[in-house]
Amino acid sequence: MDNAIYPHAGAEVARKRRELAPKPLDAFKAFSASVFADGALPSKTKQLIAVAVAHVT
Repeated sequence: MDNAIYPHAGAEVARKRRELAPKPLDAFKAFSASVFADGALPSKTKQLIAVAVAHVT
């Protein structure tokens, strides 16, 4: 018996998400691209900060 609160991430979940909510998915992808774009900090630095924050939290 699977007691998971959320479904396991996988290809099927990703396909269903694209199918059922394409606009929010596109908005998230655009947001993510803009967040990690080169700017005051290089993209690689932003990615390293994101990994560090995810690890700490």
